[in-house]
Amino acid sequence: QVQLMESGGGSVQAGGSLRLSCVASGYTASGYCMGWFRRVPGKEREGVAAIFSDGTTTYADSVKGRFTISQDNAKITLYLEMNSLKPEDTAMYYCAAGPCLRGWPQLDDRIYGYWGQGTQVTVSS
Repeated sequence: QVQLMESGGGSVQAGGSLRLSCVASGYTASGYCMGWFRRVPGKEREGVAAIFSDGTTTYADSVKGRFTISQDNAKITLYLEMNSLKPEDTAMYYCAAGPCLRGWPQLDDRIYGYWGQGTQVTVSS
């Protein structure tokens, strides 16, 4: 059974940094995508960053240059390093995983079948 568990959320002032972690267990697909998504109440879930099994990454325009997605060598833990945080980054952040192929829309939540429960990030001005 695939399980994803996020941690690392919290409250920070604008301009600050946080690092989110997502521990994945039970996932064995060789070709996969893992991603970070966020949701603000009343809005649709937004893709933030994704990483393909070959290590290539994709970012939403709103976070390019500020956020970095990465995995540990064992590909068990997914990270999202968030710098220069803005109040508009405030959201519940979710980790997701799923089988995928190169060229798939990795920031589209419809390609992901496994989700964590989320971790809240709050950025104050």
